[in-house]
Amino acid sequence: MKVAVADNVYRNNKIHPQKFAMLLGCASMTMMFMGFTSAFIVRQAGGNWLEFLLPNMFFYSTGAIVLSSITIHIAYRAFKKGITSVYRSFLVLSFLLGLAFVVMQYFAWQEMGEMGVFMDTNPSGSFVYVISGVHAAHVLGGIGVLTVALVHAFALKHKVTEKRKLRFELSLIYWHFVDVLWLYILLFFILQQS
Repeated sequence: MKVAVADNVYRNNKIHPQKFAMLLGCASMTMMFMGFTSAFIVRQAGGNWLEFLLPNMFFYSTGAIVLSSITIHIAYRAFKKGITSVYRSFLVLSFLLGLAFVVMQYFAWQEMGEMGVFMDTNPSGSFVYVISGVHAAHVLGGIGVLTVALVHAFALKHKVTEKRKLRFELSLIYWHFVDVLWLYILLFFILQQS
């Protein structure tokens, strides 16, 4: 009886409850990062602010995460169409690009250190480390999700079921979210330098 009620509610709302929960989670993470960037602006106006150029590696990592968003979408479409080789290949590629993003973030932090910008040097550097670091942690969470998706892709027979489709869509929503979130963060950093 409870399942029938849940199915009826889902049909009436037109959005699956798990998707709704994912979107709520994304909204709360958006609010957190908006809080970080608001605090950045307020503290910057307080003076004693070190100006420095963003590391080039931030821009390279942006290419990796944008490309990974494209490849995971290709994997999803291939999954739905039953094209197993494309689905698996592009899912692996998305995973590797996600890892590349995190590694490039680490190199960007090293680049900041070489410029003399450390976590405790000036609030400006601290904000960049914290905001980019918290975002990288969210990407690592997404990489964990992609790891599970890879296990399913290679261990299970390729079969498009509602459950597997939903699971892939949740992964897709989250991955696109961390991609767009990084673009917002990078654009914010660029605008604060001008």
